[in-house]
Amino acid sequence: MVRLKINGRSHHKNNGKGITLSDEGFHHQLTEIKNMGHPLNKMDSSIKRSLDKLDRLVGLKKVKENLYEICAYIAIQEKRNQLNLSTESQSLHMLFLGSPGTGKTTVARILGEIFKDLNHLPEGHLVEVERADLVGEYIGQTAQKTKKQINNALGGILFIDEAYSLARGGSTDFGKEAIDTLVKAMEDYKDRLVVILAGYRDEMKSFLASNPGISSRFPIQIEFSDYNSEQLLEIADKMLEERQYLLDNKARQHLLEKLKLKLSNNEPNFSNARFVRNLLEKSIRRQAIRLINKPQVTRNDLIYLRAQDLIHHDDSNIDRF
Repeated sequence: MVRLKINGRSHHKNNGKGITLSDEGFHHQLTEIKNMGHPLNKMDSSIKRSLDKLDRLVGLKKVKENLYEICAYIAIQEKRNQLNLSTESQSLHMLFLGSPGTGKTTVARILGEIFKDLNHLPEGHLVEVERADLVGEYIGQTAQKTKKQINNALGGILFIDEAYSLARGGSTDFGKEAIDTLVKAMEDYKDRLVVILAGYRDEMKSFLASNPGISSRFPIQIEFSDYNSEQLLEIADKMLEERQYLLDNKARQHLLEKLKLKLSNNEPNFSNARFVRNLLEKSIRRQAIRLINKPQVTRNDLIYLRAQDLIHHDDSNIDRF
């Protein structure tokens, strides 16, 4: 872990399980790295914008801590290089572990921007793929498909969602060919490509256990926790604000109760923020139906969602989209 002592003060604590940042320390150091006078001075404003995007995401405290650590490492290596000190090149390929809708893709996209701003990747774009984009149906097709996606991602991040599915067919499945092609590319293009494998925690752990050769190539493992009801409500507020909608008080209370009930059911396929997004989009459509035949529609009518807009007879398929 890279540790920075800022203004003579350390913001780390050792709880016996390793050194972690305190809440005060994390926010202080996040601010400091935004203002640290990065060696690539012309990029400073871009770095601040990218880090601000990360900082504005709801929750994800541990995720942000891990990414701060990586950003600090890259920045310090650049400073050492400028002072003709030796530098090291660590592998930054990563595993993102967590349920759907916990922010993995969003964070990966922001991370690409940060890596570009830090001059770690030339483009910083994100190429998101899944098994069907990599694995073919006959001999020779898989390597071609996988190489195509790798080439598309060069200079940025290759994000493989539900990566554990590459091994679901066993040793005779073409998924193994995709993995072998991917591993070779990670070595060949280690300075131009970051690979992120994402998926459910348990499935990814099983995937790595069945492929011991690949586990060591992903030294960074970041866990995305499920959101609690208050965090999901905050996400809902942000989503609606972006669309210039608001919840009235009864609608907000209704949504909070609905989220608490949903979480208490411990549904295995609950999709967190994705559920909230789909629920709100459906509610916006229901608001439109409520207003379409109203003789006079005010500005507030158009802005506010009422509790009745959030009452759906069947929410069972919302997680499926």
